[in-house]
Amino acid sequence: MPVNAIVFDLDGTLLRTEELKALSYAKAAIELCPYSITEEEAIEAFKDFVGLSRMEVAQGLIERFDLTEKADARKAEFSVSTAWQAFVQVRLKYYQELIADPQVLHENQWSHNMDLLYMARQHACKIGLATMSHCEQVNHILDILNLRDQFDFVATRDDVEYGKPDPEIYFLVAAHLGVKPEEILAIEDSPAGVEAAIHAGAQVIAVSTPFTKDGLHKLDNLNPHWIVDHPHDELLPRVREFIQDF
Repeated sequence: MPVNAIVFDLDGTLLRTEELKALSYAKAAIELCPYSITEEEAIEAFKDFVGLSRMEVAQGLIERFDLTEKADARKAEFSVSTAWQAFVQVRLKYYQELIADPQVLHENQWSHNMDLLYMARQHACKIGLATMSHCEQVNHILDILNLRDQFDFVATRDDVEYGKPDPEIYFLVAAHLGVKPEEILAIEDSPAGVEAAIHAGAQVIAVSTPFTKDGLHKLDNLNPHWIVDHPHDELLPRVREFIQDF
């Protein structure tokens, strides 16, 4: 099946926002934790939940660090009903401070994947974005980095009922790009994102990061050939196996 569209993930793929997210979750966990933990410990724990929804990340870290009681105590402050929602609000305070700074966003682009995005646009490929970030944050990032015109369709967590690794977001993007899921080449960095693309029937190249490398190599349904650990040397040759004139 020929590739007629390239669909990018955002966090961890186009931007090193997983590092910023990890730091924000770590700071929130430290704020709520009933015992002493370090940023390094919390960031290491976050790696187990990369690519999942806010709820899944928050619930995982709450369980890992016994945050329920202190998060429960903050529910009224944020007018929410659950401990995980309160934890998310504490975390968002830190994350919004980070991404509000345009310089932080510009300094945290993954150059190899950004170069691929611009090359895809020059080759008149259909281009989509399939991200588990929420619409408001995605719009902020796209505007700061002048990326809004680079995509033919953008799908966010707000557009689907189920998050990655469910394939719903890929089916949605395929429908709006006017292609079959099998005609998509997905560029993902996380195991959850890779699983979503595979379950949809898309082709996938996994570009690893320090947060996702180990998890990607543990996947049993992705040929290691399609895991790119050295993108400056390996990414374009892998893409050209799908699109010969790229």
